[in-house]
Amino acid sequence: MEQCACVERELEKVLHRFVMYGHLSEESLDELLRYVCELRGQLVTFGVQDADLSVLSQSMAQCCKNIKDTVQMLASRHKDIHGSVSKVGKAIDRCCCVLPFVQNFDAEVSAVVAETVWDSQDRQKFLSESIVEHLYRQGMLSVAEDLCQESGVVIDMSLKQPFLELNRILEALRMQDLRPALEWAVANRQRLLDLNSTLEALQYARHFQPFAAQHQRDIQILMGSLVYLRHGIENSPYRSLLETNQWAEICNIFTRDACALLGLSVESPLSVSFASGCMALPVLMNIKQVIEQRQCSGVWTHKDELPIEIDLGKKCWYHSVFACPILRQQTSESNPPMKLICGHVISRDALNKLTNAGKLKCPYCPMEQNPSDAKQIFF
Repeated sequence: MEQCACVERELEKVLHRFVMYGHLSEESLDELLRYVCELRGQLVTFGVQDADLSVLSQSMAQCCKNIKDTVQMLASRHKDIHGSVSKVGKAIDRCCCVLPFVQNFDAEVSAVVAETVWDSQDRQKFLSESIVEHLYRQGMLSVAEDLCQESGVVIDMSLKQPFLELNRILEALRMQDLRPALEWAVANRQRLLDLNSTLEALQYARHFQPFAAQHQRDIQILMGSLVYLRHGIENSPYRSLLETNQWAEICNIFTRDACALLGLSVESPLSVSFASGCMALPVLMNIKQVIEQRQCSGVWTHKDELPIEIDLGKKCWYHSVFACPILRQQTSESNPPMKLICGHVISRDALNKLTNAGKLKCPYCPMEQNPSDAKQIFF
């Protein structure tokens, strides 16, 4: 992933240099054109016959020199851009060399993924539905409809309608039109108040009173900005209220609150899964290669569990997990956490291994108990 990021950085440098080269070319050519026009105007005004031939010769020589210098300077800058473009190609080559599995991607990925993961019709249906939902979230409604027709996925209108309304309001906000968002906020006022949302507080001052208890600080800022209306809010301490990024913030607030009311995550589940897979896949492929080189195939026997822990960051923490303190393995549906009558928690596999002659002695306290008295815990 670091090599891919390197390619992206090199590409950004090239694009930046192209933009700067365009600005420099326009400025240089405009300046040269002004100089030539001024020289032409002087010749027309004073006349060639009246002008001193030596002065005229020096002026024309200087003009030719300026043109030549400008062309050489632009050519040199253009050559530098070619060097930057070649660096992008070299970065791509390095990326392919460091990640050899790119050339044989399917075979390498199959080594760390269960072969039967998509054999079930239900799983294929779930994947198609996830893709369709992602397209609805992104506002790509026509693409989602085409996918439904080709894959045979049927999406109920009750599930589709919220996304249609969500995209309609977001499109209006991008056009800096607050009316649809405010109408939606008024219709869902009580539920938004329960969420402690700031969305409807964007309404006019005469409607602020119901929000005074929860958003007093925001209302004070808006009221204070009115003092500077005559001189212009853009020249006041409240100029941040007019920044264009405020519209992006309103879109984010609306998306967050609307998804919360609909019982949806703010980010698309497909996007989160894809991003997590991009972080985890290189690590899994490396550990698989090490296992094969050291002939330790027994370390990773089940493809529905990971041989090592992969940190995806706190952004991907959505639910609690439990690792058995005895076997030091993360619990799963086939090996759930079990609570003993003494209060200690271990995995089911650990419980079975510690059972002796129908009795279980807790590994943390001297209490003996019947293994059947253990209760499964659901996080």
